[in-house]
Amino acid sequence: MAASTIPDVTQPASLADYLRVMTRAVFQTGLSWRAIAGHWESYEREFRGFEVADVATFGDIDIDRLMHADGVLHSSRKIRATIRNAQTLQELDREHRGFANYVGSFPTYKALAADLKRRFVFMGEMNASYFLFRTGHPVPPFEQWVKTIPGDHPRMKEMVEKARTEGRSSELPL
Repeated sequence: MAASTIPDVTQPASLADYLRVMTRAVFQTGLSWRAIAGHWESYEREFRGFEVADVATFGDIDIDRLMHADGVLHSSRKIRATIRNAQTLQELDREHRGFANYVGSFPTYKALAADLKRRFVFMGEMNASYFLFRTGHPVPPFEQWVKTIPGDHPRMKEMVEKARTEGRSSELPL
């Protein structure tokens, strides 16, 4: 697998950065990471740079536009999930005076992951861990976490190994 398909860990500077990472997790679900990485510029363009205030207002006309956009997976469920997730990000940002404050309000990874899964669409255990890891929030060590998820998850392993090599891993110490 080419290194360019392995997403980087980021330090979110805006809600758009959080939505960008979350949306990539949503659209990668059930697909190869390469399939989404190869068209990521289209997602950036069609979802207006992931500006949360814009995406949160998308309606039926926008959904139809996205369903016909070149380079975007034509899944109304995933498109609607992205819109709903933008709305939820906006709500939590407002309620907690910053999305990072919301993330930091949980005593454990397990409690935070459970709340993410409850509030956001297409946010299962795999995507919750992916989202938090990529946005630099503490997660359990991969070797410990992967034992709780059926399957091998080689892309997640590659992402974690790349971040470790670059000194960007947000894993909690054992």
